[in-house]
Amino acid sequence: MPPIKALTNARVCYHGYLHHVPIYIDTSTGLIIPPPLPSPPLQQQVETIDLKNRILAPAFIELQTNGALGVHFTRFTDAESYGENLGRVSRWLVEKGVGGFYVTVPTVRGEEFKTALIAKGHGSILLRREPTVIISHNGGWEELREPDTTLMQTPSQSSIKEIYGNGKSVSAIKLVTLAPELEGSTALIETLTEERGIKVSLGHSAADFDTGVAAVQAGAKSLTHVFNAMNPLHHRTPGLAGLIASRESPYFSVIADGIHLHPATLAMAYRANPPKCILITDSVEMAGLPDGLYPGHAQIPHQQRKQGNKVTIEGTDTLIGSCSSLDECMRNLKQWSGCSLAQSVRCATENIANMMELGDRGMIDEGRRADFVVLDDTGQVLETWIGGKQVYERN
Repeated sequence: MPPIKALTNARVCYHGYLHHVPIYIDTSTGLIIPPPLPSPPLQQQVETIDLKNRILAPAFIELQTNGALGVHFTRFTDAESYGENLGRVSRWLVEKGVGGFYVTVPTVRGEEFKTALIAKGHGSILLRREPTVIISHNGGWEELREPDTTLMQTPSQSSIKEIYGNGKSVSAIKLVTLAPELEGSTALIETLTEERGIKVSLGHSAADFDTGVAAVQAGAKSLTHVFNAMNPLHHRTPGLAGLIASRESPYFSVIADGIHLHPATLAMAYRANPPKCILITDSVEMAGLPDGLYPGHAQIPHQQRKQGNKVTIEGTDTLIGSCSSLDECMRNLKQWSGCSLAQSVRCATENIANMMELGDRGMIDEGRRADFVVLDDTGQVLETWIGGKQVYERN
């Protein structure tokens, strides 16, 4: 195999625009490299791949997923089967253009949470030919008809060790969602961000605007699925959602499935601050499964009804999560906001890399991983590349 691959005749997504440039890959490292210097044996060293004027984008990064294909990330029986389940989800996500995902562990009992964290290892497990698995935690309050109040933790009355454990389990955490109005939240935000290097997002919260501003000043980086699980935007009391258009605007994630947000609301959020807008799915374990009735689990101890991309607690209108894929959300954002495909791609790649301070992925830059997704003009996934190798091709 030649040591260099050249992807040519492609429109490359970069900073929200399309550029006609070749991309070179070092096959020994799987990294993007500068154009090689011309020399007589160059043709023998480079394998040229013509992408036929298709769109080449960074592989998507899934910032919030609770599971798919019947796998919920809080369910742990043994390390071997858990690893197999992660592999199944990874291979499915590759088909959606995803090159890395943050395993999201929602509000469950401390014992289950710590077990799940330890099972996932040190927080960045490379699954060969599959995405990278990273850890996040989605806390705060949950929108359940009958919430289990024993799961709710007040920062002033608990500790990081008590909630997350020590050592290996804490080091796996990359992102935490919390409600900033709870007593002790400011100190916890400062501890997580300054001492632990953990990013903090605000959500599942009834906080007002000023409390949100204070939390951002303390180190919070984002809002979790803005407009959902927080007070609604009001013209006199904007709440956390009002932060997206403020001078203090953090990053903010949106679920662009047409269920969690009306298309007009999605467009408004995106246009408020495109460089801070992040696409997520918040997918649950029914993603990729047929419609029907499914059992609950540690987070949702109720039967769950899947209808298309919508999942509710059986017999109620309470939303549990989404079954949309990230490529579908990207196409929805383009259609509903009127932005370009490259601008929509940015919300599933570059914006996330910037928020999470990822220097190895999320942009097509020299020195970063050669993780790509090849798209047609409508945003359909045609190919996915991980580490410079094609791991998925649409039939």
